[in-house]
Amino acid sequence: MTSIDRITFDPAVMGGKPCIRGMRVTVGTILGLLAAGKSHQEILEAYPYIEPEDIEQCLVYATWRVEECDVPLSSV
Repeated sequence: MTSIDRITFDPAVMGGKPCIRGMRVTVGTILGLLAAGKSHQEILEAYPYIEPEDIEQCLVYATWRVEECDVPLSSV
């Protein structure tokens, strides 16, 4: 699996939502823009402080989360 080192979690930033490199740009924001049909170039122009690799890692992170399986733990 590709490393996901650009996605960070900090309770003090955006309520702990997954963000790009500690900035106040959430993975959800980038995925929403992509889902709305925005191109990578349009996103980079709207957010000049992010990099193409940040967008790619948002997609990798989203794919990982979709494939994650929650297993309930029984109490002992």
